[in-house]
Amino acid sequence: MGTRVSYPYEVKMKAIEMRLAGVPVKQVLEELNIKNHSQLKVWMKWYREGEIHRLYQPVGKQYSFGKGPEYGSNEQRLAAENRYLKQQIEVLKKYKELERKWLDKHL
Repeated sequence: MGTRVSYPYEVKMKAIEMRLAGVPVKQVLEELNIKNHSQLKVWMKWYREGEIHRLYQPVGKQYSFGKGPEYGSNEQRLAAENRYLKQQIEVLKKYKELERKWLDKHL
């Protein structure tokens, strides 16, 4: 039976950022030493669905439906929400830039 690998949150976010920037899956896996491409797909799915809290969960730990990690204070919860919203803005900026380039090229 294989051993489970636990990747830190920073590695997961770096992999997501690389994929959003258009880096091929194979290159992301090699650079970040990620064992399986399906793991990257799961992280991307969580990111697209706004379930950023799931990137913090340890291997084998599933949070109850609709609940993320428990924060020590309201300030920590707000900081996490702020990070998430900033990431969403960055994705939209990248999308708008790609859309603009595509329109310039095709119109």
